[in-house]
Amino acid sequence: MKTKLKQLPLKEFNRVYGKVPRLCVDLVVKTKNGVILSKRDIKPSKGMWHIPGGTVLFGEKLSEAISRVAEEELGLKLEIIKLLGTTEFLPPTSPHAHAVSIAFLTKPIAGKLRGSSQGREVRYFKQAPLNTIKEQEKFLTIHKFFKKS
Repeated sequence: MKTKLKQLPLKEFNRVYGKVPRLCVDLVVKTKNGVILSKRDIKPSKGMWHIPGGTVLFGEKLSEAISRVAEEELGLKLEIIKLLGTTEFLPPTSPHAHAVSIAFLTKPIAGKLRGSSQGREVRYFKQAPLNTIKEQEKFLTIHKFFKKS
């Protein structure tokens, strides 16, 4: 029987991640229509386009975090193709001082694309839109999902 993992209350989250790096997963969802990005409706980087992703919960496998984030943020079930690499977010970009994100190339296998309360607007892109989080735009360009601007 799988244990239900819990997210930290915001106050505790901020206390903990103000002292240690936060581990995240980023979902590079590639289709014939391009890469899926969502426009953030929450801080940090509210109003900016980004790779969907989220914090890995204590006791959660990376594959489980990917499945949870995909369902919560995109309404999709994804197949993991491969590990792409990592991105670091340091102050002042990251409000939690230091976040390390592990990016995975994925493809949709079920579900219907939709946004979430974290980012209602989701779209396919073949080139980075204006107002993309700079670290993620650089990551997607280095890995040849987007051409250099």
